Amino acid sequence: MTTTTARYRWKLLRAGRFRLDGGSMFGLIPRSVWTRTVTPDDRGRIEVQHNCLLLERAAPDPAGKAPQRVLIETGTGNKLDAKNRDLFAMEDRSILDALREVDVAPESIDAVIVTHLHFDHAGGLTRLALPGETPDWNGPASTFGAPRPEQGVKRTFPNAEVVVQRREWEDALANRSVMTRTYFPDHLEPIREQVRLVDSPRPFAPGIIPDRDQMPLAPVSLRETELWPGSGVSVFLAPGHTWGQQAIKFIDDQGRTVVFTPDVLPTAAHNGAAYNLGYDVEPYTSMITRRWFLDAAAEDAWTLVLDHEAGNPVYTVRRNDKGWYDLSPVAEYA
Repeated sequence: MTTTTARYRWKLLRAGRFRLDGGSMFGLIPRSVWTRTVTPDDRGRIEVQHNCLLLERAAPDPAGKAPQRVLIETGTGNKLDAKNRDLFAMEDRSILDALREVDVAPESIDAVIVTHLHFDHAGGLTRLALPGETPDWNGPASTFGAPRPEQGVKRTFPNAEVVVQRREWEDALANRSVMTRTYFPDHLEPIREQVRLVDSPRPFAPGIIPDRDQMPLAPVSLRETELWPGSGVSVFLAPGHTWGQQAIKFIDDQGRTVVFTPDVLPTAAHNGAAYNLGYDVEPYTSMITRRWFLDAAAEDAWTLVLDHEAGNPVYTVRRNDKGWYDLSPVAEYA
């Protein structure tokens, strides 16, 4: 439970537009329904974004233990070749470009928090080694098709610890996913020494299968893990897309509770009970998580930042008279 009043200034970093298959992104929802709000391209793909956040502590930690600069999410990075990037119509852009635009060196990042370790969230943890650089790791290159030659990569944030849930890390290493290719060695193996594993409490006890509308007994405030004493930055499990997926929560310099929202609600168009992804390891769990997540957001006045929304990704939430929740965009969010 977060008990501090530490606050962070934050900036939205866009690490590149890309496209994902619309049918996969909306799972059971018929195309005739989801195309009312989202328009696919001629290959059936919808536009999404690699949204990341840069947090800077508004006042230094007097104890000197909490990080000054925290990065949330890293996007795909720059390791894919042109053929692989074309599959997703990826913009020629990465987290490195986004940081350069705000004049922040990767070496100055103290901590990186990722929601989960799929390629489009954690691929940017490593980068291609430049000519003349000694790689931190050599091995198989990420690919969604034919094997690629081995390549040398560097840790993108050499001075940062990387925070991830233990369950997510173990699943990533074992490649436990409905997608055969999303956890790649070239963004996992090089960061082993940087990883800090967190074990946040589950929303429901092991063995419990909740009813469709059931809420966890313990509120988020009792299930979150504060990452550094005095930091005010915490994480909590939001399972379904992966078993170890986490959301990130902090207080900003305007006093708002900001929650970086993972793939339980990747875009504003996914605001519906059954709007699960075809990529989810447990769609039913995603549906349960989405309900309690949005209920907590409405109850506690969270400001949400959606991880893949290509438009304005910042929203507040309120309950409506239909038994669900409405999202309202925040025009001036940073």
